[in-house]
Amino acid sequence: MSILSITFHTVESQIENWNQYVDTELALMIENLYDVEKYILSEVKSEMLTEGKNTNLLLIFENDQKRKEFTETELLNISERIAARFGETVMIFITELNTKKSRL
Repeated sequence: MSILSITFHTVESQIENWNQYVDTELALMIENLYDVEKYILSEVKSEMLTEGKNTNLLLIFENDQKRKEFTETELLNISERIAARFGETVMIFITELNTKKSRL
């Protein structure tokens, strides 16, 4: 199992547009991802965030190779689509989670 966490930070002025995008286009893109075994799409609630909004996409892959292939191809495509639509008002932060111990 290999996990990738993608956090999208949206500036305050784009939250409404981002919410619509997440519910329609991003949700559809996620559903059509071939190598993703499971995923969780969620809104991030944090006392540390006082401006804008964070959305997180947690992706679970069969192995590290599938995650790497996704990062090099699909993630690039998703990032380009978001950049074309939102420019710098949506920032993307990628975190590879390397399992030490799990009960999944």
